[in-house]
Amino acid sequence: MKPPISIQASEFDSSDEEPIEDEQTPIQISWLPLSRVDCPQFLGLCALPGCKFKDVRRNIKKDTEELQSYGIQDVFVFCTRGELSKYRVPNLLDLYQQSGIVTHHHPIPDGGTPDIGSCWEIMEELAACLKNHRKTLIQYASPTGSAPGPVSTREDCYGGLGRSCLVAACLLLYLSDSVSPQQAIDSLRDVRGSGAIQTIKQYNYLHEFRDKLAAYLSSRDSLSRSVSR
Repeated sequence: MKPPISIQASEFDSSDEEPIEDEQTPIQISWLPLSRVDCPQFLGLCALPGCKFKDVRRNIKKDTEELQSYGIQDVFVFCTRGELSKYRVPNLLDLYQQSGIVTHHHPIPDGGTPDIGSCWEIMEELAACLKNHRKTLIQYASPTGSAPGPVSTREDCYGGLGRSCLVAACLLLYLSDSVSPQQAIDSLRDVRGSGAIQTIKQYNYLHEFRDKLAAYLSSRDSLSRSVSR
C-alpha cells in the first residue's frame, strides 16, 4: 500500500507566493520647522501617494490612510492633471476629499514658477491653514522618498526640489520680513538636501518675490479703489 501523499495548504493557495506589486515602506514626510518665522507649526513635504513611475509602485489606499493617521488635514498639490495621470493617480484629489482631507490644487506647469497672483493666493491659503493650527502638507511629484540626499537638479517636482520647495521658501519670506531669500533657501536645504532651490529660475524668483508681491498687491489696491469710485 502506497503511503498517503502529503499536500500542504500552500500548494493549493498560491496567494502568499504572488509577487507584491506595491511598495510596502511607509510614506515619508519631511517636516519644515517654521520657528524661524515665529510660527510653532511645521509644514510637511512628501511625495504623491500611490505614485507608480519607473521602478516605484506605491499603494494609493495605504499611503492615503497613513496620511490620515498622521493627522494631515490640508494638502497642497501643484501637479497638473496631466502629471497626476502620468504618475497613475488621476483620482487622487477625489480620494483626498473622500478621506476628509481638504485639497488645495494649484497647478504649476512642470519646470515653471507660479505667476505672482497665483503665488499670493497659495500664500494666503497656507497662512490661513497654519493660523488655524491645521496639519498641512505640500506634495511634490516625486515617486521617491523624501529623505535628503543626492537628487536631480531638474526644474520640476521630481525629487521634491522644484515647485514644492519654491513655494515653501516663498512662505518663509511671506510670513516674516526678517528672513532673507538665502536663509529661506538654507532652511529648505536643511530639510530636502543640498539640491533644493538650485536652478537659476527658482533662485531669481525667490530674490524677486517680495518686490513683485508688493507691486502686485499695490496694483490690486489701486484697481479696487478705482472700481469703488
